[in-house]
Amino acid sequence: MKKVFLLIYIVIIAGFSLKAQPASKHFKVLALYEDGGHHIAYSKRARIWLDSLGAKKGFTVDYLQSTDKIDDAFLSNYQLFIQLDYPPYAWKEKAVTAFEHYIDEGRGGWIGFHHATLLGEFDGYHLWQWYSKFMGGITFKDYIPAFADGTVNVEDKHHPVMKGIATSFPVLKEEWYTYDKSPRPNVHVIASVDEGTYQPQGKVKMGDHPVIWTNQHVKARNVYIFMGHSPILFDNPNYTKLFSNAIFWAAGK
Repeated sequence: MKKVFLLIYIVIIAGFSLKAQPASKHFKVLALYEDGGHHIAYSKRARIWLDSLGAKKGFTVDYLQSTDKIDDAFLSNYQLFIQLDYPPYAWKEKAVTAFEHYIDEGRGGWIGFHHATLLGEFDGYHLWQWYSKFMGGITFKDYIPAFADGTVNVEDKHHPVMKGIATSFPVLKEEWYTYDKSPRPNVHVIASVDEGTYQPQGKVKMGDHPVIWTNQHVKARNVYIFMGHSPILFDNPNYTKLFSNAIFWAAGK
């Protein structure tokens, strides 16, 4: 009789454990985006998409439009920092320090999009040297203001952020930043754009042109995804799959 009760007890405990598992996967995300400008349409669409995905997959997102609140204690609440379309200048000093700690010490993961590599001397702000090194030692040089379509080629198809994504896929209506040099020697390139596929063709090119990469010299899981100007990106299944993969990989889930 004791063996029967013991067996029932074990089954009940196991059942509770199985039910509790999904809750343990829950994580918190911080998303930083600009409070205006011509990237706001992308960020608004991203919010809708992120909130929907989080509701289905078990994470929540808090949104900020300035770095005023960011310090070490604030970032300790989040397993993932998403820099949607927010440049690496005009940050509060305490936010700069906290972000560097977050990345260098692996306190959480990071995904940066588009405007996150607008590196240089802008609006009276100096180049953030640490951040430039984090992005492969680059500075911003030029962009295609009239936009161009282009084909992105996956270079590391085995990287987790590329799971289920086509080896080549089109991206429409993008600005395609160029930099003073390729970040390739200092980062692990995951994908690049074929400038020969630009429509329309133009003169703003850099040759070797990585658009998705990760810096393996820091502790935090991190990935930069250049494409992030137009809200129509969220109609591209390869882009949304890439974004989703990046979230769970960078968050360590």
